[in-house]
Amino acid sequence: MTAPVFVVDHFDAGGGGHYVLDGPEGRHAVSVKRLQPGEDVILTDGAGRWADCVVLAAEGKDRLVVQLDSVSEEPRPQPRVTVVQALPKGDRGELAVETMTEVGVDAIVPWQAARCITQWRGDRGLKALAKWRATAREAGKQSRRVRFPEVADAASTKQVAALLAKADFAAVLHSDFDRGSEPLATAELPDEGEIVLVVGPEGGVAKDELALFEEAGARAYVLGPTVLRTSTAGTAATALLLGRTGRWS
Repeated sequence: MTAPVFVVDHFDAGGGGHYVLDGPEGRHAVSVKRLQPGEDVILTDGAGRWADCVVLAAEGKDRLVVQLDSVSEEPRPQPRVTVVQALPKGDRGELAVETMTEVGVDAIVPWQAARCITQWRGDRGLKALAKWRATAREAGKQSRRVRFPEVADAASTKQVAALLAKADFAAVLHSDFDRGSEPLATAELPDEGEIVLVVGPEGGVAKDELALFEEAGARAYVLGPTVLRTSTAGTAATALLLGRTGRWS
């Protein structure tokens, strides 16, 4: 099993490369994980920079002293996968963010689709977005990532269309089997650049939304013969894409 991951704001170590992990992360390392001298830990800023460290000492309840010798940079993966996620009901949005992060998605864009029951407005919307971002951070740590997915501000349908227009591969998961949507499993994918995948709400993508997305260059695809929930479709599709593009090789 790989070493546990902790998030830091900087990598400035003192004399001899001794770095003190304190605050909430230090408390979790000392009081929850109960790390001991000699154990390995990984420090990361969540944006690709990371350091493989060894525990030197635990001080009190919230200070972990580690040996930090050098900092590495993880290259940005190619192709980059962005999922536009329509807002699900209840806590299913956080479930979608959690599992997509664990799988390896690079960016998540919350989408206020026409058929979304959930509405992000005012303070409620800000709190919901903060929960999505916190979920991505915690899931990134749990899955031992050093580059966490970016969770963008909520996007309108026009903003999603603009995002699709810039993509190297743009897909909309559409469960209307009578429409003749192509299987995502056989789509021709780019070796690099940006893949943008749209996951609709429980009620599906509205006809005018689909028309706008197709005008922007996206095509409709299905994952298989069954219909997945909006909270699981993005995770399944991301796994399929990462496997097919070689990022899981």
